[in-house]
Amino acid sequence: MKKLYRRILPIVFLFTVLISGFSYTQTTSSAAGPNKMEVHFIDVGQGDAALITCGGHAMLIDAGDDSRGTAIQNYLQKQNIKKLDYLVLTHPDADHIGGAPVVITKFAIDKVFLSNYEKDNKTYQKLIQALDDKELSYSTPETGEQYTLGTAEITVLAPNDTYDNPNDASIALLVKNGNTTFLFTGDAGEDAENDILNSGIDISADVYKAGHHGSKYSTSRDFFEAVDPAYAVISCAEGNSYGHPHAETLNTFRTNGVKVYRTDEDGTIIASSDGKNITFNVPASETWKPGEPTGSPAVTQAKENTNDQKDQNKETSSAVTEAAPETDQAVNTEITYVLNTKTKKFHKPSCGSLPTANRQDTSESRDSVMAKGYVPCKRCNP
Repeated sequence: MKKLYRRILPIVFLFTVLISGFSYTQTTSSAAGPNKMEVHFIDVGQGDAALITCGGHAMLIDAGDDSRGTAIQNYLQKQNIKKLDYLVLTHPDADHIGGAPVVITKFAIDKVFLSNYEKDNKTYQKLIQALDDKELSYSTPETGEQYTLGTAEITVLAPNDTYDNPNDASIALLVKNGNTTFLFTGDAGEDAENDILNSGIDISADVYKAGHHGSKYSTSRDFFEAVDPAYAVISCAEGNSYGHPHAETLNTFRTNGVKVYRTDEDGTIIASSDGKNITFNVPASETWKPGEPTGSPAVTQAKENTNDQKDQNKETSSAVTEAAPETDQAVNTEITYVLNTKTKKFHKPSCGSLPTANRQDTSESRDSVMAKGYVPCKRCNP
């Protein structure tokens, strides 16, 4: 009997170990869940920059203007960031790409995504030169493409077309970690928002990085209803000349019970997600105070859609060349339409989507312009 026991005991022990190990493996697997994800809406004044970290990986969306590059570098280093998995520059306005050359120079970067809208000015040239110096390739992501950042899933929502202004050409991203979702749309306006809706992708999100710094020309009704956010974050500077955030946008958020966070009031804002819940490092705003626009409505709207005045001032000679009417057109001739010679669209002179490049002013009739192959802008319906 003792001999039989001695023979059976090792078998029982081995069986017990195997069962124990199997149970441990199963328990560990079922307990595994989303990594902690942090979204840092960095205060860069009148501009955008957002750092997303998850599971030891990092992505930077936009980099403020050229005066903010070193500040962003310091902020990333304080967060122990040594490498970026992704650098996403939503569109080529100076308040989104100006600080990027410093980031590109100081950090290793795996992938760089740029908008399909290019600009012919010093700010954009410095960006491309910095990428060339680091031998970094770049591309515009396709709508529907998906990427990962730790346990987070990134879905590309835009751009869905070529547009007459850089804002609508913004790269838009949906970042999902567990059951929590964040939406970034750059400065996309209503036309681009409609194209995102038409793509058929579910864009519902818990946190909405308010389009175009809280401008009334973004966050259109149908788009907002599709997003249906619980929280909105507005990146803007106190007393900015654009009047951001606009009262219309704030009213949309307020009447729908959206909690609003603003960099002009709280500085850098950090949202943390454990895959189930989202917490913020600061309380929601209670002021509901809109910005104070300066200048006439026409001037304000023009600034809204270029959002690159500082950069344009540096490039005065080039801007004059781009915007000048043809030499055979009399100086005092009334302009009836503005043509985009690249996209073959034409606009009213008062349109908020006037091209900043490939522009030609004309006094021709509507029929004459359309006979040349131009199509009317959907926004101003000339």
